[in-house]
Amino acid sequence: MKKQVFSVFVTGAALCMAAAAGTDAMAGKTKTEVITKMADGTHVVNTATITGGVKGYKGNTPLKIYIKANKVVKVEALENQESPRYFQKVKDKILNSWNGMKVGKALTAEVDGVSGATLSSNAVKANVKAGLTYYRKNR
Repeated sequence: MKKQVFSVFVTGAALCMAAAAGTDAMAGKTKTEVITKMADGTHVVNTATITGGVKGYKGNTPLKIYIKANKVVKVEALENQESPRYFQKVKDKILNSWNGMKVGKALTAEVDGVSGATLSSNAVKANVKAGLTYYRKNR
């Protein structure tokens, strides 16, 4: 009986260590996936894995933020569950607001939301702030 318990303990410990090693490897992979660098020097920040707590009307609103020479080139919406009709208004009226701004200015920019799509607007603004903050710390 003691031999079986010991065997189960050793097997469980090995599984825990393997899981921890996998988590460490995944953490490195996630960081790499958050910021990528294109051939022309543009950094692309994907907020999908760093803004899990930021919710719009129906869920997460991940973005890609393109940054070149410390200026925001563009902000692009990724797939989400927001109402297409309202989120289109957010895309049309908000996403270009940061274009051309230096990262520091973009972080403090006061961008107006879209009436009728307040939660989606707030989520996009929070995603931009989180993405730019991550970029500053990890580029």
